[in-house]
Amino acid sequence: MAIEAPLSKFKKTNFKIYILVCIIAAVWFGYDGYFSKKFREEHTPDGIPDGTMVFNQKAPPFFIAGAVLFGAYLFAIRNKKIIADENELNIADKERIPYDSIQKIDKTYFDQKRFFIVTYKGKDGNEANRKLSSRKYDNLAAILDHLVAKIS
Repeated sequence: MAIEAPLSKFKKTNFKIYILVCIIAAVWFGYDGYFSKKFREEHTPDGIPDGTMVFNQKAPPFFIAGAVLFGAYLFAIRNKKIIADENELNIADKERIPYDSIQKIDKTYFDQKRFFIVTYKGKDGNEANRKLSSRKYDNLAAILDHLVAKIS
């Protein structure tokens, strides 16, 4: 039986907030830079736009591009997850850690800070650490219980 820990709601919500902030900033700066007569009068003394006006006219495309990039990244990582099956720990389909290579699990801060550290021997024989946090993945308590049961 495989246990899954999908990408956390916390991380997804943060990316949605970043997208929203970029869109709001683009609309705000775009309005001030192109449509607000009061703002235009304040920041174009003698008909020459000052630095604030120039920024407000040039910034909106960059904020829209930022929102698109955040959205594309969110779309790309939406299905990332940790899978703990019978033989190994599969982290986001990129890193596979066999249970027999795990040396220790440091769960000292799991109750307070919601993360644990897995120490294992890598393919090259060197010791490596992998920090798994509940800010990145949900359902880590079940993964931790499964790991402890498998290595003990």
